[in-house]
Amino acid sequence: MRVRIQILRVRIHYSPSVTADATPTNGSSNGSSNGPSPDPSAGSGNAGPRKAGPQKAGPQKAGPRNAGPTKAGSFVTAAIIGAVAGAALTAQLPGWATALGAVVGAIAVGASDAVARRQQQPGEIPPFWSRVVAGGALAAPLGWLIGLTGWHPIVIGVLFGALAGLLGLRPQKVALGPVVGLAVGWLLWLAWPGVPGAVVAAVTVVVFRVVASLIFRTPQVSLLAERRNAADLPFVVPLEARGGYVGTGYVRELAEAIGGDYHPATPDIGIVASLDALAGPGFDPAAVHPLVREFYEHTTRFTLDIVPEWRTWVRPGYLLYRTFVAKPLGQASVPMNQREAQRGVRSRIDTITDAAGAVSHRGWIRSFADTDEPIYVGIYTTYRHEGRGYVSVGFPVPQGNFTATLEPLPRPGGGLVLSSRSALEHPGHYLTYVDAETRELTTLEVGGFAEKLDVFLDEQGELRAEHAFWVFGLPFLVLHYAIHRKP
Repeated sequence: MRVRIQILRVRIHYSPSVTADATPTNGSSNGSSNGPSPDPSAGSGNAGPRKAGPQKAGPQKAGPRNAGPTKAGSFVTAAIIGAVAGAALTAQLPGWATALGAVVGAIAVGASDAVARRQQQPGEIPPFWSRVVAGGALAAPLGWLIGLTGWHPIVIGVLFGALAGLLGLRPQKVALGPVVGLAVGWLLWLAWPGVPGAVVAAVTVVVFRVVASLIFRTPQVSLLAERRNAADLPFVVPLEARGGYVGTGYVRELAEAIGGDYHPATPDIGIVASLDALAGPGFDPAAVHPLVREFYEHTTRFTLDIVPEWRTWVRPGYLLYRTFVAKPLGQASVPMNQREAQRGVRSRIDTITDAAGAVSHRGWIRSFADTDEPIYVGIYTTYRHEGRGYVSVGFPVPQGNFTATLEPLPRPGGGLVLSSRSALEHPGHYLTYVDAETRELTTLEVGGFAEKLDVFLDEQGELRAEHAFWVFGLPFLVLHYAIHRKP
């Protein structure tokens, strides 16, 4: 996972061929960190980078990196990609024409990259048009290789349309890709019966990227901040896993790393210290039913029975994710079905206290009762910003953190809703890389992910919770909780 996160950073800053739905936002700048990460339970009044709207313009100091070799290396890489693409596109012509095609391709793609780098601002990915050019150039040699098999242009078009759709991540793009590929392959075949596979592949990828950009206007992943101090990002929990595995011992390891006192399975404690910390214009804690308040402020007094409800379309993908990512990582491994959930869920809150004895970190750990295999390991925090309170839940991953920042909302009958879907700036989901040496944060906003936790009393006065999740605007999971007071 550490390697993946670092590769993601490299792609954002240097690769001319980013094909995923990633878009930069204003507000990224160089920052500095002083010492270890701050106490995440303490609220910060700093607004940090804003998720929408213009930023104050002004000169920016150059970062510590030497941009010259990076740009030079990027130009060379782009030129090589262009040369290979040009040769592939003209491979059916005489040798001299293929050589000329390679030269023209190198100049065209290299120049495209150079212009894009000049336009690129600190903390931004290259402009869209340059990524489209690079994507088409990368597709051309692959199309040439597949064309050697004698496949029909329509088949090649569908194949590369499907590939482009998969790289776009959204299910809607996955469905759109083969349709665009079919249309492009068919039209090229009608106009040019002997059209080379390289041409079909390149044109399909370019057309798909343009069409998809016109249809899907909202970015699903965007670069929000680069090398920023944790205090500038109050909606991010700046706590990472320092090894390759998270697991149920994470809070103990965190206490050793930061020098706090570790308290396993702390009795009579909640995931938040007080709901009063969440008061704001849209939420009055006094209106919350006492049982709901007790659950949040004294969570360990209760047991939880979980029933997962997965949408059929997401099951195959989640099975792969769980097998190859969640279980090896020891994090975010939700039961697949009711039978697995019947193994029972063990819920505990491990805490860390500071020198004064105050609780500084709360880790809610849910695991299977029979094996203690982790389901979720989350660090729960609250903070205030501009007169409002928020809940931020950080799920540590190796060298990073996935944070859900939620807005509290009232529910009829004294319930409480925590939602990432909000018109406010801070609620949302954030994937953050934590620099192990400087403690600086590089953060992506994951706009394609959303969740809502609804805690309420049913008609019988029993405590219930519905935790719903969406990805790319599509609902994929609801966790139904029955919450009972311990004997």
